Amino acid sequence: MFTGLIREIANVKSLAGSTLTIKAKHKAKIGDSIAINGACLTVIKVLNDGFSVELSPESQKLLAMENYKNEVHIEPAMMMGDRFEGHVVQGHVDCIGTIKEIRNNGNSFDVFIHVDKKYIAFVIPKGSITIDGVSLTVNDVMSDSFRLTIIPHTMKETLFRNYKKGSKVNVETDMFARYVSHIIAHQSKAASLSWDEVDSISARY
Repeated sequence: MFTGLIREIANVKSLAGSTLTIKAKHKAKIGDSIAINGACLTVIKVLNDGFSVELSPESQKLLAMENYKNEVHIEPAMMMGDRFEGHVVQGHVDCIGTIKEIRNNGNSFDVFIHVDKKYIAFVIPKGSITIDGVSLTVNDVMSDSFRLTIIPHTMKETLFRNYKKGSKVNVETDMFARYVSHIIAHQSKAASLSWDEVDSISARY
C-alpha cells in the first residue's frame, strides 16, 4: 500500500528487457515494493547508487512508458506503523490518461486528463485519483475526462512541471469506487451463493 506522496524524483539509468534500473537516494532492499510513476514494482537488485526492478513486457504494454526514460516518481511501500498522510493507493495502474490541457490560473493550474470512457465511472468528483504516483483530488468529471487543480508547490516538486498537452500518464482510479462497482455488478451472482461456497472463497484468502 502507498499514500501517493512522492518521496523522491529519481533518474532512470537503463531499461534492458524487463529490468528497469534507477539511480536514487532511497536505500532499497531485495524484494521491496516501490511505486515508480504509480506502478508497484519489486526490487530485484540493489546497487551502490540505486536499485533495479522487474518491469515485465506485460507491464510495459499497460504503462505510459514514455515517462520511464529520464526522471521518475518513486515512493516506497508503507511500513506497519507509518503515519498515513495521503490517500489509499495500491500501485495498480488502471489505464493510461492523456493530458488535454494545462491551464495556468495564476495561483494554481487546472489539468484536464482524458481516459477511456469505461474508467470514468471510477472517477469521483471530490474523490481521490493517482496520476503517475501523485495522489490528487478530482474537481470535475466529464464524459471522458476529468479536471484536477494543482497547486504551484505540487507543480514545482513533481513531474507535472514537465507535462504538456498530449503527455501520457499512468492513472489509478479510486479504489473504493472500483470495489463498489464490482460488488454491484456481481450482486445477483453473489446472492445465489450458499454459505458453504462463501466460506470456501474466504478460506482461499
